[in-house]
Amino acid sequence: MKQVVTIYLLALLLALSPAHAAHGAKHASSDVHNVLMAADEAKFASVDVQKILTLSYAGKDAKAKLDGDVLKAEMEKNSREKELNQLKAELEKQSAHLLETERIAKQKVYEHRLQEYQQFTRKINEELRTKNAELVNGIVVDIIKIVQDYGRKKGLLCIVFKNESMLYLDDKVDITEEILQAFNAM
Repeated sequence: MKQVVTIYLLALLLALSPAHAAHGAKHASSDVHNVLMAADEAKFASVDVQKILTLSYAGKDAKAKLDGDVLKAEMEKNSREKELNQLKAELEKQSAHLLETERIAKQKVYEHRLQEYQQFTRKINEELRTKNAELVNGIVVDIIKIVQDYGRKKGLLCIVFKNESMLYLDDKVDITEEILQAFNAM
C-alpha cells in the first residue's frame, strides 16, 4: 500500500517540480522526504465496481431481468424479420408475373414493413440500453453509499475505482470483497 501512495505522491511531486525549479531547488530534498513521510500515514483503498456488479445478488438479479427482456426482444425481432423475408421472397417470386401497379404496391408494402422493422430494432435497442443503464446506475448508487460508509468507518482518506486505467494497484488496498459482502447483506 505504501508503494501505491508513494507512486501517487511522487507523480504529484513531479508535476509540481517545474514550480520548484523556478523558486530554487534548495528545499527539494526536504519536500521529497515530507511527501514520502506522508505516504506512510495516508490510507488509500480501491474497489472493483464491475466485479461487484457481476457477483452481487442485485447485479445478478438485474442481469437476469435484462436477459429476459433481451430474449423477448430477440423473439419479436426474429418474428418480424421472418415476416419481412417472406414478403421479400414472395415479391421476388411473383415480380415477373405481376402487373406494374401490383408490383409497385407490393414493393411499397415491403418497404413500409422494412421501415417499421428498422424503427422497432432502433427503439428496442434504445429501450434495452436505457433499462441497463437504469439498473446499473441504481446498483452503483447503493455501492457508492456503502463504499463511503466503509471509508468513514475505517478512517480512509481516499477510495478509488479499480479499472483498466490503473497502471498498478497493490491487492493490499483492494476492499472489493468487503464491499461485496456488505452490499449482499443489505
